[in-house]
Order: sequence, then C-alpha cells, then structure tokens
Amino acid sequence: MSSLFYAVIFLMAIFGAPIFSVMASLALTAFYFSGVELSAVSVEIYRMASAPTILTIPLFTFAGYVLAESKAPVRLLRLSGALLGWMPGGVAIVTLFICAFFTAFTGASGVTIIALGGLLYPILTQEGYSEKFSLGLITTCGSLGLLFPPSLPIILYGIIAKVDIDQLFLAGLIPGLVLMIILGAYSLYHGRKITVSRYKFSFSELRSSLWGARYEVPLPIFVLVGIYGGYVTATEASALSAFYVLVVNCFVTKDLSLTRDLPKVIVESLTLVGAILLILCCALGLTNYLVDEEIPMKILGLMESLITNKYLFLFVLNVFLLIVGCLMDIFSAIIVVVPLILPMAEKFGVDPLHLAIIFLTNLEIGYITPPVGINLFISSFRFNRSVMELYKISIPYLILMALALILITYIPWLTLVWF
Repeated sequence: MSSLFYAVIFLMAIFGAPIFSVMASLALTAFYFSGVELSAVSVEIYRMASAPTILTIPLFTFAGYVLAESKAPVRLLRLSGALLGWMPGGVAIVTLFICAFFTAFTGASGVTIIALGGLLYPILTQEGYSEKFSLGLITTCGSLGLLFPPSLPIILYGIIAKVDIDQLFLAGLIPGLVLMIILGAYSLYHGRKITVSRYKFSFSELRSSLWGARYEVPLPIFVLVGIYGGYVTATEASALSAFYVLVVNCFVTKDLSLTRDLPKVIVESLTLVGAILLILCCALGLTNYLVDEEIPMKILGLMESLITNKYLFLFVLNVFLLIVGCLMDIFSAIIVVVPLILPMAEKFGVDPLHLAIIFLTNLEIGYITPPVGINLFISSFRFNRSVMELYKISIPYLILMALALILITYIPWLTLVWF
C-alpha cells in the first residue's frame, strides 16, 4: 500500500506539483506508515515559527525589494561608474557590484536579473561590450551577492544547520570577494581585449554621485557595524533596515508612493517569503523523518567505505552539490540537503562554517548550471533569448566560478580567518 502512495507522490512531482505539496505529502506518508503520529510535522512547524531569527527573512527581503523598486539602482550605478568607469572593463565591474548589492538584500537572483537587467544590459552594450558577454555577465551576477550579508540563504542555512548567523555573515565576506575578484579580472581582460568606452576620473563627479547615493551607501555599513559591534542582533538589524529604506524611499527621496507603489512591493516581497516559509515548514517534516530513520548515518556508512580522506569527501560533495544546485532552488536545497550532509562533514572534520560557505557557493553556481539552472531561464524570459544560447554563453562564467569554488573549498583560511 505504501508503494502506491509513494508512486502517486512521484507522479505529482513529475507533473509539476508545487514542491511544498510534494514534501508535505512525503513527510505525512512516511510518518503514517512508520506508525508515528502525524502531529510530529505540525510540532516542527510550530517550533520553526517560534524561532526569533525567522523574522529576519521577511524584513530583509522587504528592504531589498523596496531598494530594487526605487531609483537606488540608478544612483548606485552612477556612483560606481564615477569610481570605476576609468578602468578597462570598469562598467562590467560596476555591474558586478550593483548586482551583488541587490542580491544580498533581496536574497533572490531572479529579482536582480528582472529588476536590474533592463537597466544594465543596454548600458553594457552601448559601452561596446558584446551581447554575449553582457548577457552572460548579468545572468551570472544575478546570484553573485548570496555570500554577503544580509543574504537570505545565509540566514536560512543558519536556522536549519543551527549555526550562528552572525558568524556566517562574517565567514562569507572573503569567499564572496574571491568570486567578485575572479569575475572582475575577467571583465578587465575582456575590456582590454575589445574597445570599450572609458571615462576620465573626475573628483567632482565622484563627489556629486556620492552625495546622490548618500542614503544607500551607509546601509550595508550600518548592518555590519551594528551586528559585529554588538549594538544590534541580526533580527534587530533587519527591522532597522526595513524601517530605514521605507522612510527614505517614501518620505525623503519620494521614489515610491505609499498608496500606489508600496502595496505592490509588499505583495511581491511577501509572496517570495511566503513561498520560502511554506517550503521550509513542509520540508522540515520530511527531514525529521529522514533523521529519525537514520538515513544520514546509513549514507555516511556507505561513504566511509568508499571515501578515505577529507579532500576526496570535499570533491564528491562539490560534485553532488553542483547537481543539486542545478536541479533544486536554493531554499529547498538548504532545507532538504543540509541535514543530510552535516553529520558526514562532521565525521570528515569539515568546519561547520566552512561547510556552509562551500554549500552556498555550490548552490550559487547551480543558478547558471545547465540544464535547469534557474538564472538561465529567467534571463531567457527577460531578454527574449533561447535557453540553448544562454547555455553556451554561461560556459566561461561557469569555469571561472568553478575556479573560485576550488579555492574556497581547499583553502579553509578564506572562510575561517576571522575565527
């Protein structure tokens, strides 16, 4: 009888049923046939809902969406251009910074590509960059800020893995910069290789653009100093950030109207948050069943018979996570996969913070990994290009990000230098 239920659930997944319904069905079916009370699922949902750090998810997401819908991208683009426009490849590096900033606050690469793609793509092509380079850069940059605070995946990982979120924010800084430096170096190389526009550095333009972005520039500084200076918790920082961007964009710069624009922003941001929380609650029931049945221990036993050292484990882990990253969205992957790999990583002596950054870097790369990397499909829709074309365009960026992944994986110092 149980096999029939599992077959129906499998068919649900094949025919595109929402991921939360598949996970909830699996959890309820598994607990039912194992003789465990189904209330075990609802108890886990209540425990998660009562966690104080859960508030950071909707608040930081709302702040990011407000920034993306305002004129903040234009102001930051002007400032970045004043700082870096004199360099060969400077406009491409500006794109890296802008996309990383907004992805860090929204936590969703799709928002960055859709909201900023229409602004950045024509600028890149007008400056002399090829369409292939511009499309590849924007598609890749859509997930570039996921290692920087206050990234939503970092917060979610900390909740699931029971790792200190403040420490995770700090651990992701240097690995995130490594990704940006490698992509920035490629942009410099490309800028020298072709003829692109360059601008003479101007202190007056820098001063003017800095004044124009005076409300946006301090925001990440306030978040970092507030948290690591011990002045606020991550939850308090998220509330202050949301309040700050709301007041600035509705009452100071007046980029958004309280009655016309704000309701749309609230609906869009909380739709994303609602979907994440729904997946989170349903998946936790499933992962609890897997832990109760000692599935991670059984997998670990199998791996121990095949893998003899930590470095081989990390290699296998990266291959596995790259496959997961291109098949699942990052939030589902965190909820389902993290509880399975934690005991294995502990057994092989991988630091929990190092494991977190390896995991998130893999999932970040998964966004542009064929055949089903979500950024490829979002860019296909946004720029009206075939997915097959984007597969080809993404290859150089995949190679570069894989190089960064190797450095992050096998040089733990990049993650653990602060601790």
